[in-house]
Amino acid sequence: MQPHTRAMIAAAAYAFTSGQKVAGIHDHASGRDLPIAAEARGGQLQGYDGDRGTQFGGALPELFDAGEQAYVSLEINGSEASGYDRRSSNAYTAQVSAGRVRLYDYGPGAWFTFDIQVA
Repeated sequence: MQPHTRAMIAAAAYAFTSGQKVAGIHDHASGRDLPIAAEARGGQLQGYDGDRGTQFGGALPELFDAGEQAYVSLEINGSEASGYDRRSSNAYTAQVSAGRVRLYDYGPGAWFTFDIQVA
């Protein structure tokens, strides 16, 4: 899946599992701070990717990425998330901890780490 899709999933997973607003993300793979925001209320998510100038969100278990015009499934189970990126046809799992999300993308078969900045 695309790097921006992984970052969007990390923000969404953190917002849902922590109940906190995401104000930004640091992507360890690229070494960049990403202007991605997300807020979850109940089973609904609103998010914005500042790099791409596009919104993402929706109701669980389906999130819509307006920039890609594609859906990503997201299921939350405690501090873990899993789902499927319909655009790339890749599954993923994510582990959420205090201030960090580790996401395993089954496409490349690799882990990706994101530090989360909360609002």
